[in-house]
Amino acid sequence: IDGFWQSILGTQVKSSSSGSSYQIVEGPKNATVLKGSEARFNCTVSQGWMLIMWALNGTVVLSLTPKEPIITNNRFTSASYEVDGNFVSEMIIHDVQLSDAGHIKCSLQNSDRDGSAYLSVQVMGTLLIPSSLVVTEDEPCNVTCRAVGWLPLPDIVWEIGVPVSHSSYYSFPEPDDLQSAVSILTLTPQGDGTLTCVANLKGLDVHKSAAVNLTVIEPPSGNADKPGTSLPTWAIILLAVLFSLLLILIIVLIIIFCCCVSRREKKESSYQSEIRKSANVKTNKEMMETKIKSGNENYGYRADESRTTKISSLPPKSYEPSVPVQCSTTYPQQGPDGHQPAPVTRPHVSFIMASPRKVRNVTLV
Repeated sequence: IDGFWQSILGTQVKSSSSGSSYQIVEGPKNATVLKGSEARFNCTVSQGWMLIMWALNGTVVLSLTPKEPIITNNRFTSASYEVDGNFVSEMIIHDVQLSDAGHIKCSLQNSDRDGSAYLSVQVMGTLLIPSSLVVTEDEPCNVTCRAVGWLPLPDIVWEIGVPVSHSSYYSFPEPDDLQSAVSILTLTPQGDGTLTCVANLKGLDVHKSAAVNLTVIEPPSGNADKPGTSLPTWAIILLAVLFSLLLILIIVLIIIFCCCVSRREKKESSYQSEIRKSANVKTNKEMMETKIKSGNENYGYRADESRTTKISSLPPKSYEPSVPVQCSTTYPQQGPDGHQPAPVTRPHVSFIMASPRKVRNVTLV
């Protein structure tokens, strides 16, 4: 190699003394390739050139003389051919890596002109998607597709091969991984089929896809009219707690309502009984007053008027007082005039006793 570079230097000195009439007709063009693939760059020069050098990011990786190429790295090879009388040098980069991205320069010995281009390297990552899914008919469901290790991030689209009533999707990059993205497809399936997640790289006509087989089952008979995804565990627990609290509150309200109604009924009963008592007392009082004023027929009264009449019709009897009266037998005396005095009669007291009147009273209670 040392002898080769010495010969090149000698040729360069000779060319410098004799002057150069060759030049770069067309330089290399920008290229975008996938990691692991090949990158090709062409440099067209006029006849009479003595040395062509290819540099990557400022480092010479390949050189060519009219006799043979000078290869220092097996990943960088060359090919040559003529077009319209001009020499075309092609540099081939095998198994391109991310570190190969950068500036590519083609230059000639003893020339102030060069041709440059830019190499872009893209990475096609992987797609992560379930191989199969079982969903319920006419119930919304989500299918997630993750693109991992892509550079740059791809454009993700979905190919829907199932009958659906509604479908939509959206994509977003993962915040913790700049080379990953997520796409979520939301659909309401109505039959079996295949869903395909397609990732397209920008700038290249290449893509990668992954498919999932969708199996649709009929909804349970009890939930046929209630489409919707199942709730998470925390939501079910929260609903159970809220339902328990609501049930306890309803029971407490019922107890309070019953107590209030019972108290009200007791008060109303007491008040009504008092009103009845008052009404009864008033009625009894009015009846008594009416009886006193108008009087009632005494069915236990026995009239004794006939007896009294019979007794009063009898002749009156004279009764002597039971007081003892001292009586002395007297004889008639004659007076001075010779007349006999009249006999002295004793006092006579008579009582007319009428039969007493009997009155019987009967009181009905």
